[in-house]
Amino acid sequence: MGDALPGYLPIAEHGIIGDLHTVALVGTDGTIDWYCCPAIDAPSVFAAILDRARGGYYRIAPAAEGWTTKQLYMPDTNVLITRFLSQEGVGEVQDFMPIEPLNGQAHRHRLIRRVLAVRGQMRFRLEARPRFNYGRDRHETFFHENGVLFKAPGISLALESQLPLRADGRDVGCEFVLEPGQSVTFVLQRVPESYIPRSYSDDETRLAFESTVRYWRNWLSRSRYQGRWREMVHRSALTLKLMTYAPTGAIVAAATTSLPEMIGGVRNWDYRYTWIRDAAFSLYALLRLGFTEEAAAFMGWLTERFQESRSLSGRPLQIMYDVRGGIDLKEEVLGHLEGYRGSAPVRIGNNAAHQLQLDIYGELIDSVYLYNKYGSPIHHDTWSDLCRSIEWIVENWDQADEGIWEVRGGSRHFTYSRMMSWVAIERAIRIATQRGLPADMSRWRSARDTIYHQVMGKGWNAGRAAFVQHYDTHILDASILIMPLVKFISPTDPRWLSTLDAIGGELVSDSLVYRYHVADAADGLDGSEGTFSICTFWYVEALAKAGRLDEARLVFEKMLTYANHLGLYSEEIGPTGEALGNFPQAFTHLALISAAYCLDQLLG
Repeated sequence: MGDALPGYLPIAEHGIIGDLHTVALVGTDGTIDWYCCPAIDAPSVFAAILDRARGGYYRIAPAAEGWTTKQLYMPDTNVLITRFLSQEGVGEVQDFMPIEPLNGQAHRHRLIRRVLAVRGQMRFRLEARPRFNYGRDRHETFFHENGVLFKAPGISLALESQLPLRADGRDVGCEFVLEPGQSVTFVLQRVPESYIPRSYSDDETRLAFESTVRYWRNWLSRSRYQGRWREMVHRSALTLKLMTYAPTGAIVAAATTSLPEMIGGVRNWDYRYTWIRDAAFSLYALLRLGFTEEAAAFMGWLTERFQESRSLSGRPLQIMYDVRGGIDLKEEVLGHLEGYRGSAPVRIGNNAAHQLQLDIYGELIDSVYLYNKYGSPIHHDTWSDLCRSIEWIVENWDQADEGIWEVRGGSRHFTYSRMMSWVAIERAIRIATQRGLPADMSRWRSARDTIYHQVMGKGWNAGRAAFVQHYDTHILDASILIMPLVKFISPTDPRWLSTLDAIGGELVSDSLVYRYHVADAADGLDGSEGTFSICTFWYVEALAKAGRLDEARLVFEKMLTYANHLGLYSEEIGPTGEALGNFPQAFTHLALISAAYCLDQLLG
């Protein structure tokens, strides 16, 4: 066996599984090439998606050549099936991670792979090549009767099986033949150093499989969505659920780090953290579907962040945290990894954590407003925390910041940031009015109105007949598409319709929407990028609310064709329709849910 996989699968040729602690990406070739343990933002165990030679992988596939593959989810679940079809027969690998209750016991972090022969005799090959800590830590391998133990600094994993595994240096492998109806199971789990691998019976793994299927179906049955795009909306909901970290209620932005926004480019970022903005948008989407438990869990996480006294520069919140609420996200370049298809640098951590992004309070308080309306009335302590945040916004909204796109070319007076500061104050006023809660309404209303007039005066560029990216430019920005969606402006206001036309003429390419033209925007980074999928779904909603329903529906249906074979999206779409950026991306899936919900309402 060689030490590297032959090439990089397209990003879109992956499915995702998870256990609400972490996730794994499973390629259509049967390779797990991304897996972090014990948490989604922990160091990787398998990272071949970032370096085929040095990242590590775990592959189960037919030993013979000449097979084709299909991949699907068990309906209404996050249990993934990869099917292999050949002249000799048909086999499949069922990949899943059991969901365990949060009852105070240590989570086992089990990754289970059931291999079955469906038709004909099939020979499979297994290769397990962990490379701990992003390939920086060496491990030792210890063989036992029922499997092997991989030991690295700070972590031990057991790979357990009824079949004997053979050594290949510090790695393991085996080949086995299955007849129709036969199956074999491999269990990879985090264990104590002194652990001795054990044998799992067929009944045990079957029950784990059935329990996992049942969990996901029970969870999804709570969805209230019955619209036209039920399958895509529910797949997006299931994906967003995988982005949650159950022990704390945190919601991460994406499952991966450093998948490039353009092949060979440098716009490669670590998205395995909880952005206040992304989490608030995710909360908004889940509330739309009726998933209030996730909203309650995130509110608990948020309350803890408010109560901490370690915020930066006197701000109520940092823009992002790790899944446990930590603020140390120091960015680091992993120079020993070549990056996906040579797209370096590979980064872990994210220095944008210390940026000023004023818009996060708007997204957050908008989601709190919806939670208060559709979930549970917010508690006194939460309201007190939000009031302190509003008072801070009232004092600080007029600062230049780095904005929603986290530019690294200097602070500016971004129109989007101003608009979302308006949203923060306006939604807080609504909550206070509806609930009769104490608030300095006169002061809040004055600040709200001042922001509104400033945006209408300085954010509007008469020469372009459009709202622009920031006050000192003529550049258009797709983030402005959210303006009517948050009720800052009427969706049929002449100024807005003119802006919508300008964006459609300059930033839209056959329904796909660019954030902005990077060559003109001076965002502090080299290289180019693809179209931004969340912006495309915002465009759908803006068109629909403007009364252009036929156009909106066509754009939406076209966008659905860019999902992968499982209904998953990355952050961006490249020039030939390829998935680019971290995968799967919460931003994209939450925007799909919102756009589908909006279209259903307006189409009737």
